[in-house]
Amino acid sequence: MDYLQIVGGNKLRGKVTISGAKNAALPLIAATIIAKDSVQITNLPNVRDIKTLLKLLDNLGARYEHAKSAATIDTSTITSTKATYDIVRTMRASILVLGPLLARFGHCEVSLPGGCAIGQRPIDLHLRALEQMGADISIKGGYVHAKAPQGLRGATIIFDKITVTGTENILMAAALAKGKTTIINAAKEPEVVQLCQILQNSGVDIEGIGSDEITIFGSEGELLPMETISVIPDRIEAGTYLCAGAITNSTITIDKVIPAHIESILVKLQQMGFGLEIGDSNITISPARRIEPIEIVTSEYPGFPTDMQAQFMALALLANGTSIIEERLFENRFMHVAELRRFGANIQLKGNIATVIGPTELYGADVMATDLRASSALVLAALAAQGTSNVHRIYHLDRGYENLESKLNALGAQVTRLQEH
Repeated sequence: MDYLQIVGGNKLRGKVTISGAKNAALPLIAATIIAKDSVQITNLPNVRDIKTLLKLLDNLGARYEHAKSAATIDTSTITSTKATYDIVRTMRASILVLGPLLARFGHCEVSLPGGCAIGQRPIDLHLRALEQMGADISIKGGYVHAKAPQGLRGATIIFDKITVTGTENILMAAALAKGKTTIINAAKEPEVVQLCQILQNSGVDIEGIGSDEITIFGSEGELLPMETISVIPDRIEAGTYLCAGAITNSTITIDKVIPAHIESILVKLQQMGFGLEIGDSNITISPARRIEPIEIVTSEYPGFPTDMQAQFMALALLANGTSIIEERLFENRFMHVAELRRFGANIQLKGNIATVIGPTELYGADVMATDLRASSALVLAALAAQGTSNVHRIYHLDRGYENLESKLNALGAQVTRLQEH
């Protein structure tokens, strides 16, 4: 197993290019199941989750070619509609094949998902919505068995809770359904918007893109002609590198970013005293004279993303005063706190609220990643700490960050990937 050895205390400088968004690429790969012909997807990040989903399609009988940041996927050869446990257990997003498989073939079996251990992310919202569209669903032996022999039909879906993958699953199912589907309380994330735009470009009539009420007029089972798709930039990777510049009090530029997608992150960095120069597709962060404490409450887009909470907690360790971070989306998302304390952090937890008391002198330590975003917070703390740190279990990082150590080293960090003995 690999780990990262990081020598802290180095100033960063230069430019880093942001990769395509994993969370946008995954539903787009799943959407190729409802495509008429082969589809090319470009600006794919080279991360483990992408390879896992491509392998899942391969297991179903699809063919694909994957080189560097592009893949061409042909789902016309699919022979199986069973997404097996051995793949789905490694990645929750595998559930995204449920809607398109059911819509195209009228039946499928998908293993209940696995992935990060950051709390309950039940798929009952997906299943209830598909039942409203006429599917017969049962769970046996750890698999979701779904049938809709007459095809899915449009319905009004009201999500009790905003769900990104639920919205994406129903969008893909509704694209092939008979009649009109309306999703109420839909997720508004940029990744959902891109999926809507791709379906719209493929001939599906969609209204309300980017709002919390989306209406889809289905193709009645007709497969979609999809053109080449370029994945949007990863807003969480962009935010993480801005935090790397901030926590080392350095001037760096992130390139190939959509600033509008990370407004809530930029506002918090400005509140903390960092300088920001925002261009059309690049942002330069410069040091703060004094790092101010902040208050953060995570919420669905366009609010502050839960996927940036851990990174800002690391940054708040250097703030002059007490920061309050409230996690409203996942009940288990403070697992990095115990590891940050190993650097010398003073963090108090009460329920879903973390109180971060700064400024703290951070010292190198051996720490262990518990989930994808928590592991990036440990990397950030290690960049700011005095001495050498070892971040273990970085397979979590590899799920979502492309070439993390080479990108950081190009900015002047000292990060080495080593193997556990």
